[in-house]
Amino acid sequence: MDRPKNSISLFWYQRLCEGTIFLGIVLVLLFGFAAYFSGRVLPVGVPIAAMSIAILATITGIIGRVRPPAHPLAAAWGIFVAISLATFTLVLITGGLNSSFLVLWLLLSLASGMVGLGGILFTLWVNVMYIALALLMSWWTGPTNQLVTSFFVSLLPLGVSFLLWRSQLFSDSRRDEQIWHLSERLSREASKSAIIINAIADAVIVISKEGVVQLINPAGQRLTGWEEKEAMQLDYRSVLKLSTVQDQPLQSDDPIQKVMKTGKPDISTDLTLTTKAGKKALLSLVVSPILSDNQPVGAIAVFRDITKEKAEEREKAEFISTASHEMRTPVAAIEGYLALAMNPQVVGIDEKGRSYLAKAHEATQHLGRLFQDLLTISKAEDGRLANNPQVVEVVAFIQKLWEGQRPKAEAKNIKYLFVPTQGHGNDAARVVRPIFYANIDPDRLSEVVNNLIDNAIKYTAEGEVTVDVTADEQNVLINVKDSGIGIAKEDMPHLFQKFYRVDSTYTREVGGTGLGLYISRKIMEQSGGQLRVESELGKGSTFIVQLPRLDSEKAAFLRQQITVPDTQKAPA
Repeated sequence: MDRPKNSISLFWYQRLCEGTIFLGIVLVLLFGFAAYFSGRVLPVGVPIAAMSIAILATITGIIGRVRPPAHPLAAAWGIFVAISLATFTLVLITGGLNSSFLVLWLLLSLASGMVGLGGILFTLWVNVMYIALALLMSWWTGPTNQLVTSFFVSLLPLGVSFLLWRSQLFSDSRRDEQIWHLSERLSREASKSAIIINAIADAVIVISKEGVVQLINPAGQRLTGWEEKEAMQLDYRSVLKLSTVQDQPLQSDDPIQKVMKTGKPDISTDLTLTTKAGKKALLSLVVSPILSDNQPVGAIAVFRDITKEKAEEREKAEFISTASHEMRTPVAAIEGYLALAMNPQVVGIDEKGRSYLAKAHEATQHLGRLFQDLLTISKAEDGRLANNPQVVEVVAFIQKLWEGQRPKAEAKNIKYLFVPTQGHGNDAARVVRPIFYANIDPDRLSEVVNNLIDNAIKYTAEGEVTVDVTADEQNVLINVKDSGIGIAKEDMPHLFQKFYRVDSTYTREVGGTGLGLYISRKIMEQSGGQLRVESELGKGSTFIVQLPRLDSEKAAFLRQQITVPDTQKAPA
């Protein structure tokens, strides 16, 4: 983009054209009058040439007014020079400084600033040339000082023109300069954005509020099979044909529709894309809203093909599942033989040997739990984790789990409370146990809550661990709260990741695999619940299990349902 020079606004250009049209017509009539009736001795070609210039300026003014040119300043200069020469010629052939039409030249001098400082300088140059020629050609017969005075008088309209148009000229110049800088900056930013978007390996689609595709990068074109010219202005559902991992239609809004409604980002890794050619690809999709006044006005979808990654994950999961299953048998055998060796009724062994066997037995149990966790992860990630929901009276169920963990808490001499029956340890303890129902697999719920209580006891050196069960109309909430070491803010986003453990002196002493919380969240997600945490470093943690609540009538109805196997056989 070329940097703008001194310019003229379209408004003043149109006014110049209108003035030129009017003045040009007047000049044509006056030249005709001067050519036939003037007594001044001049070559006949001068008025004819001047009339031609006036006619040309008039025609140019008409064309410029009807259809503004691409470069208004150059056109304005041409019009102004033509009309100036025509007017100057008229004044010259009708008496020069004594002409009756001198006022036209003064008016034109007053308007010279309309085309910029150059217009004023051009008019000044014409005045100087006239004075010089008048002296050299003896056109002026009066006193010389009168001629010089006339020259200085002619400077007056030029000065007024400069003052009159100065603010307009400078403001236009500044405005054009600002527009140029803004355009240049926008052009650079657009170029950078285009380079970045086109270079991204992930597919990118920009969608308007109406659901129309506004942009698709090369990676998106390759993945979907749609060319840019084909995809643009189409409904995004024609380009992004989404279904479930099982290639079934989506039962609710797709991620893009959710983002358009909520204005919040959405991440999905369990979708299938059908390309234009009909091929299937597993998709990872991240949708972010485009907001204006906190309202979604569009969305940006970034997605990629994860078919190969999913296949590799399945292979890893199958290996881990097979290895874990096969290793559990010899580990269980080792654990059993160690237990027998430690039994004084079976084998006689001194205390030192017994301590060695006890350590080996403990390590074997830890190894067995690790294999069991790996097997659980494998099943959870590929959907093979058994889930047999049934009606559970949550408070009574959690109380039994709490009782099972009591010996660990007593061994560490920490305060251990079950709030629904004990209150918070004050005199106004509750004795009436509330009743809340949920439809969930009791084995899965037991695995999650036991893990949370066990962690709370392990990571609390002193203080208390409380287990509470509350409910609202939609959910049952199980809170496991401790006054232990707490969790740092930077560790919170990673807490439920596989094999992630908070690194501190205390956690290294306690030990662990970093799988318990990952498994617990997976179980809750597959059971229709949620698991979240609230914590502050040094001030303890609260883990919250959220389950969909059943009302009493619904719970009674589900309990009465009995599956009766069909024993009827077809006749032989």
